[in-house]
Amino acid sequence: MSDELASALEERLGGGEVRDLKRLSGGASRETWSFELARPGGDVEPMILQRDRAGAVRTGGGMATEAAILVAAAQAGVPVPKLRLDATDGLIGQPAFVTDRIEGETIPRRILRDDAYASARPLLAAQCGRVLAAIHRIPPASVAGLEQQDQVTQFRDVLDSFDEPHPAFELGFRWLEANRPPPTRTVIVHGDFRNGNMIVGPDGIRAVLDWELAHLGDPMEDLGWLCVRAWRFGSKLPVGGFGERSDLFAAYGEAAGVEVDPKVARWWEVLGTLKWGVMCIIQAASHLHGLTRSVELAAIGRRVCENEHDLLTLIAPPSPTPSAAPVPAAASSGLHGRPTVGELVEAVREFLERDVMTGTEGRLQFHARVAVNALKIVERELELGGAMAAAHEARLATLGYADDAALASAIRAGKLDDRIDEVTAAVQASVLDKVLVANPKYLD
Repeated sequence: MSDELASALEERLGGGEVRDLKRLSGGASRETWSFELARPGGDVEPMILQRDRAGAVRTGGGMATEAAILVAAAQAGVPVPKLRLDATDGLIGQPAFVTDRIEGETIPRRILRDDAYASARPLLAAQCGRVLAAIHRIPPASVAGLEQQDQVTQFRDVLDSFDEPHPAFELGFRWLEANRPPPTRTVIVHGDFRNGNMIVGPDGIRAVLDWELAHLGDPMEDLGWLCVRAWRFGSKLPVGGFGERSDLFAAYGEAAGVEVDPKVARWWEVLGTLKWGVMCIIQAASHLHGLTRSVELAAIGRRVCENEHDLLTLIAPPSPTPSAAPVPAAASSGLHGRPTVGELVEAVREFLERDVMTGTEGRLQFHARVAVNALKIVERELELGGAMAAAHEARLATLGYADDAALASAIRAGKLDDRIDEVTAAVQASVLDKVLVANPKYLD
């Protein structure tokens, strides 16, 4: 594949030799490659190739729209990589484009922890406000193909397309409908503006990346999305893990000439939390339905409960009723003898940790780490899952429902509005159990 890609790039970029072409880690719907183009005169130009994955589930516009946005954003003063090749008509069969490679960091944990970015962190919240104001100044008519949809309706419909009832999300949808603020204005919304989708240097933001979810909408959507807990990566600071909401809102308001209502931004933060949960379902479905088999995509499905937890924390006080204490299942050899299923999983996990992760780097090492985490989930569920399932069934029975599908349907229909505190407490307890299996450190 890499040799074929290199030849195609050399032909489309108008001369020069493609060197050091390598695929980068991460990316659920895209392939991202870095390379250098050595021109005949001796100049060497670092570049980035983005290319759709075959069979990827897309929730936004196509790459042709994204390429057009990059051009329009640059004209509006948004820091973006320069578009060098529009190959959205197809590069070896898949839409693609090439941009300049800009020096800096995109990995959030490094941005939030490394000394190299200590000087940038206090600046980032206000810089984000000013950059978002510039994004929202892009003339909507300058980019064809952008659509506007009601976000609540859109993501409810997306959730309904999967056979996965989520009572926590139904409680979220009820809250969003009951507390919907009036719209502010219609602009081009980035749709995924967050820590991880920007290049950062010691001086702060150098470029905004990943415009694939751009659409027309309310500008407060971008501000709320930036404050979703998933983008804090373990930090307690609410804006991308690096700043305060007050700094973001003040800088945005000054640059955009508007006043940000924190209550409106919070409504969009609640919606953003629910949206990310649904997006995790979408990405896991790409693996489960065989479109893109990937341990990374499979593991993302177990992150849905993190968003359920965050959503309920935002819209309701913590449940006064603790989750039922799980009772570990006894390790039994049973029919199949030793090692047990749990012991086999443990052995495979240890092999990945000891041998694969330490003996690899880059994308393979990243996926080995994901596989280790997936096996830890399996180990916790083998140990705790039986007791948790029994506790969940008892909660459902107390509410008068046989399963999550019936409960979710009743919440949506408003049949439980007079028992909303009781229902919320029960759902919170079940979500807590799911998080304790999927990622107990998330509760720290």
